[in-house]
Amino acid sequence: MPFASRQEAPTFEFQQPTPGEQLIHFQHLQKSFGPKRVYDDLELDVRAGETLVVLGGSGTGKSVLLKCLIGLQRPDAGRILFQGRDVTGFSEGQFIPVRRHVAMVFQGAALFDSLSVGENVAYPLREHYPDMPLSEVRDRVAEKLELVNLPGTERLMPADLSGGMKKRVGLARAIATNPEVILWDEPTTGLDPVTTQSINAMINSMKTKLGSTSIVVTHDLVSAFAVGDRMAMLANRRIVQVGTPGEFRRSKVPEVRAFLDARRVELEPEAAS
Repeated sequence: MPFASRQEAPTFEFQQPTPGEQLIHFQHLQKSFGPKRVYDDLELDVRAGETLVVLGGSGTGKSVLLKCLIGLQRPDAGRILFQGRDVTGFSEGQFIPVRRHVAMVFQGAALFDSLSVGENVAYPLREHYPDMPLSEVRDRVAEKLELVNLPGTERLMPADLSGGMKKRVGLARAIATNPEVILWDEPTTGLDPVTTQSINAMINSMKTKLGSTSIVVTHDLVSAFAVGDRMAMLANRRIVQVGTPGEFRRSKVPEVRAFLDARRVELEPEAAS
């Protein structure tokens, strides 16, 4: 179904959801880049308060799903319902209130190299709340850096940070506006095992400390099983299975089984010793 005219899109107003209810629904999504088809009739729902992990190989469109949700890319057909409202037809201006409630932690942290850590974290506050007093901005920045275990780092520059620290600053910036939904784009790619564990713990802590809903896209099975309440497998341009981590371990779905078997050493590191 082609998405509606942007002029017809309603103003978005977030309503506090009941934990466990459907919050986001990707419905009959289709997407292509030139001759390459990414989705054919993709269906997926996200429940309030959960961490949903989207698994899949490279090039399957995991990150595209997140970008479509916040308007950085557009589906060719289908709908994305956020609390029952179709956001696929929203203009750039109409996505602004959506992005106050849905924040994305990019794969490479995507920090502004010319801005300090404090200025990076303050950036979305200045964008979304230009009238916020400077003292409140400073307090919010300090609060979020404390939350990601980087207190007192406001004056550091991105060049001074390790890969793991950059991820943490990226998270602090993402949660500066107190979003209800956090999108994680390959959060552990390129990190060492110790840093990966700390990022996994941070994802879990966002749920307990902030009560946030998370969508995590990854091909890292160790992280997937460490953080996921439910998991979805993206393969052959569609979601082939959704279920709990236990259901995935026992899955007979060919695409899921092949994915898990190819990464068995990740799940059973003792087998490699």
